[in-house]
Amino acid sequence: MKPAVVLLHSSMSSKAQWGELVSQLSDSYRCIAVDLLGYGATPFPADVDEDYQHTLAHEIDAVNASIAATLEPGEAFHLIGHSYGGASALHMARRMPQRVLSLSVFEPVAFHLLPAQHPARAEIVAVVARINASASAQDATRIFIDYWNRAGAFDAAPAAAQEKMTAMIAKVKLDFQALLGEAATLAELSALSMPALVMSGQNSPASTRLLAEQLAQALPNASAVTTRGGHMAPITHAAVVNPAIVNFLSNAEITAG
Repeated sequence: MKPAVVLLHSSMSSKAQWGELVSQLSDSYRCIAVDLLGYGATPFPADVDEDYQHTLAHEIDAVNASIAATLEPGEAFHLIGHSYGGASALHMARRMPQRVLSLSVFEPVAFHLLPAQHPARAEIVAVVARINASASAQDATRIFIDYWNRAGAFDAAPAAAQEKMTAMIAKVKLDFQALLGEAATLAELSALSMPALVMSGQNSPASTRLLAEQLAQALPNASAVTTRGGHMAPITHAAVVNPAIVNFLSNAEITAG
């Protein structure tokens, strides 16, 4: 039986973002791309009210329920995640380290791993504050999209795309709530001994590049790779990101064997 690979996408995206990578891996792996809560075909979290606190545990509970029908009980798998999906993957690896054969993450937005005074964490906290203080969902979405891409990116998008993105900003706010509320530290990640690939884009915000650098140092068996493109490089520069993941997985399989 082919080894399994679980793929987790970024905020305001869906499992479809991994289409090209899945096609490249499918000859050698059983690929299980998952829609995170509130994205793609997966429903928005239930019972959300003013007292609701979203967590990465909620996300991984849903991921585990989704993949249970495809994996054998207790079966190990390779794990890939981008941005929010990368932070979710780190939570999953900490929760079930014995089942994660390897970990590939592109700029996981796990800012909770950094001290409160760290510039990268302070920068993202300020961005979240601006999003939450926005007068409209569209204004909040503009701040989110422009931060991760470039100034003017939201307004440059077609009206239909703007509408689609704006419809997802409520879940993005929950994503940030989960990220900043997670109780984990870089020191705790030193217990994760599986092979790891930590990727970042050369044009990404300093916040995620700094976090990726710290993460690669904390994981005991990690390699760090910088690719062309920015934070959304797994989508915009898949031609350079995907081969790095494919090669890493091949080496991880040899090591595991």
